Amino acid sequence: MSNNWRISSFNGALLAAYFIPVWTIIAFSIMVSPIHGLYERPSVSIALYASDYLHLSKIATVRLAWLLALARITVVAFFAVFLAMTAFSPLRKKSGGSDEALAVALCLGSVLSFASMMMASRVGEIEALRMHAAELLMLLGTAIVMLFETSPKRALEAPVAEAGAPTGELSLQQP
Repeated sequence: MSNNWRISSFNGALLAAYFIPVWTIIAFSIMVSPIHGLYERPSVSIALYASDYLHLSKIATVRLAWLLALARITVVAFFAVFLAMTAFSPLRKKSGGSDEALAVALCLGSVLSFASMMMASRVGEIEALRMHAAELLMLLGTAIVMLFETSPKRALEAPVAEAGAPTGELSLQQP
């Protein structure tokens, strides 16, 4: 196996393996039946918050459901782009070839999960709160790994620079 895989690439691929099928199923259930799909477990906190605090009409609730489905599909699309770019070797070998797609997916997914978690805590949906908190922690964990991970090229350049110095002298010493 090649040595140009990074921890964030593996972590992002595992996240994509979870979020792509799960959020696609949720979004398609909302697209097929907006009201019924909105009141299922993954989106019930948003539906209850909208009905309890925003007092939306039926058509506004349908529009909210479609907007939520669009947001979930957008996150899924960015995860799919990340997987495609990661699977293509020349892009993976470049420093950060697919990091942008993963970063956008993490950002949008984190915002959506955080908002859903806050709405679930406001309306008292404990199971939905746990689910959204778990998703948010997965997304934030990957974002933290991406933030602190060094580039593979930088790690390889350091030993090359030291190899040019004579063995008995420090590289900073000048004659």
